Amino acid sequence: MNQRKIRLLRLHDSPNVTRPLLAKMFQADPELLLPFRLTPQELSSHFQLPLIRATAIHQYIHHPNIMKKLDTFLHTYQLVTLFDETYPDLLRTIPDPPYVLYLQGNPDILSTSLSLSVIGTRTPSKDGYQGMRTLLPPVIEKGYTIVSGMAKGVDQYAHKLAITHGGTTIAILGSGFQHIYPKNDIDLYRKIARDHLVISEYSPDRRPQKYHFPERNRLISGLTPATFVVEARVKSGSQITVDQALEQGREVYAMPGRPLSPTSEGCHQMINDGATLVHRPEDLLSEWSEKFE
Repeated sequence: MNQRKIRLLRLHDSPNVTRPLLAKMFQADPELLLPFRLTPQELSSHFQLPLIRATAIHQYIHHPNIMKKLDTFLHTYQLVTLFDETYPDLLRTIPDPPYVLYLQGNPDILSTSLSLSVIGTRTPSKDGYQGMRTLLPPVIEKGYTIVSGMAKGVDQYAHKLAITHGGTTIAILGSGFQHIYPKNDIDLYRKIARDHLVISEYSPDRRPQKYHFPERNRLISGLTPATFVVEARVKSGSQITVDQALEQGREVYAMPGRPLSPTSEGCHQMINDGATLVHRPEDLLSEWSEKFE
């Protein structure tokens, strides 16, 4: 591993180095030598940081044991950085790409040419589940990798449908691999990590935080050319993902539901705002085959 990548991993692992700060550091010096050459006071001045934060960063990246921990991660998990040729091309184009991705499973799935993000409520209705069973299997059988966030409800069911129908799936976590969340279906996580692919931009020892999940959502939409919303409330994580998908220039598709159903209201609003209405597998396949195959 080259020294620039090691420097990136040291900075990325520091709890006080955010993605915006890492972007500033990279812009100031693409080789990332500068943060390691500056004193805490210089680091504070150069990047306009409170001295206490700059000191914490300096101490962390120079700690003698940091590489021992990173070596353990590198021997346990796979890793791809923004510097690597294997980094997903679609993620390179989003406004806020992750600098580091930790992987578990089959990394070849990351370069799939056909993929679809599937998102929705954690409490889908019977109609929602039935809609997924009708709409998704033909897409999966056409070779599309299903990308989702392994949350309860729509996410987990999308992963399971991909597995059941002989397809491939990617789960993107909002935590490190040593703190899997949610914990309600660890068997599903293990199955995806063994036979498919699990991704996290967080260091393996990073516990889930509330703000991680909106951050994670930009990767769900960013990793695929299209996002399909099954059921969602108007103000929800799904709406955040849709907003990010639109910002990223991705296509958005939505499944209509029952009138007055709270979990259909968000999809209906998305359709009103221009999302493509989907009510048959043929709608999905004709739309995507024309644009993405």
